[in-house]
Amino acid sequence: MTLAKPARAAAASLIEVVNPFDGSPVGQLRQADEVAVAEALRKARRAWSEFRFSTPAERKALLHRLADRLGDEAEAMAQTICAEVGKTITEARNEVRRARNTLRLSGDAITVLHGEVLPTAIVPGAPDKQAVITHEPAGVVGAITPFNYPLNLLCHKLGPAIAAGNAVVAKPSPKAPLAAQRLAELAAEAGFPDGLFGIVHGGADVAAMIASGDIDLLSFTGGPAAGLALKNASGLVRCLMELGGNDPLIVMPDADLDRAAEVAIAHRFEIAGQSCAAVKRLYLHEAIRETMIERIAARIAAVTTGDPADAGTVMGTVIDEPAAAEVERRVRLAVADGARIVAGGSRRGTLFAPTLLDSVPAQTELVRSETFGPVLAVRRFDDPDAVIAEINAGAYGLQAGLFTNDHALVKRVGRRLRVGGVMVNEGPDFRAENVPFGGIKSSGLGREGIHMTLREMSETKVVID
Repeated sequence: MTLAKPARAAAASLIEVVNPFDGSPVGQLRQADEVAVAEALRKARRAWSEFRFSTPAERKALLHRLADRLGDEAEAMAQTICAEVGKTITEARNEVRRARNTLRLSGDAITVLHGEVLPTAIVPGAPDKQAVITHEPAGVVGAITPFNYPLNLLCHKLGPAIAAGNAVVAKPSPKAPLAAQRLAELAAEAGFPDGLFGIVHGGADVAAMIASGDIDLLSFTGGPAAGLALKNASGLVRCLMELGGNDPLIVMPDADLDRAAEVAIAHRFEIAGQSCAAVKRLYLHEAIRETMIERIAARIAAVTTGDPADAGTVMGTVIDEPAAAEVERRVRLAVADGARIVAGGSRRGTLFAPTLLDSVPAQTELVRSETFGPVLAVRRFDDPDAVIAEINAGAYGLQAGLFTNDHALVKRVGRRLRVGGVMVNEGPDFRAENVPFGGIKSSGLGREGIHMTLREMSETKVVID
């Protein structure tokens, strides 16, 4: 395997996309400048001026047609995602399946975007009128998405935005922009009006152009530093931001330990650990720590790495070599701080071995901050309240997992953890397309999940007569 190079500007106006596994070229796209971004936003505004008056039935039909077109090209799209991201072909096919569901469910969810009628005569002498409350399209949505789920995370913005009657200008990650570009082409084939779903390409500078441009709402998925920069650039524009997580999984002695071990493996090593809600910190009760480490280590041996396009590969690459080097650096620092490598710890180019570390100190970077790579960091405990305190003291608050059959403990953890979601007898990476998803603190603003996003991307209007 040759060392893969990161996506780079092939010329002043082109972005070259390379395969993270072998460095082979996957495609080229034109990088947007200020003129291109302004033109995309202008076309979106013009398209929205008519589309805002479309009917729910028309929006539903549009999204269902796009889902159908995506189904027609499901395998080709999966191959594209596999090549540009480095996730396995199995994972890529699953993402395409989920993206189709997201689009169809967004169309179906239009029926829940209903208003209400309230009386105004609620105190003596008040005028007897009626307040009709409706939800109207917000306008033009700027959608900025990361590399790890280049199709489904875009659909989580596009589907609800179109269902609510908005226009969208999207900017995917320059590391993996090809699936998003093809989705825009499929949208045109499905009958989307010109400009309703525009796409521009580039890095942080292009994202800032969108955030400070003529938009009504900014929806961003990425890191906290980039999120803050875009929020500052957007001024008073409403922002929906999913900014990552340092997600814990807590395992108690009464849990189904085999199931807990399987979930820890699946939720950490999917797409080589590059998921915002993946298990980053594994809290094992002292009574079962050794047996859990043995079970997890045994399962890690079955996680084969290699060519993501090979159906037999269980785990693919991280997105590029600098990302792999950063994971390696953090593992070395953890070991220097006293952690013990149980399995893995090595890398070859962009392939980082699935890794299990025991006795990882709380102050080491691997535990304190989000690590995008296939590393499970074990923290031992004997007091659940101490775990709750440690998690709450951190900067992130996305999701958490808890394995136990103690109902009282479930209630205590569920109420006290300062996170956006607690998954019981599941890992923190569990997500359903229609369920609210998002976090607090440095993990973001607002919520995704189709039904929630429909309202987040709408404006409430009151008409009283």
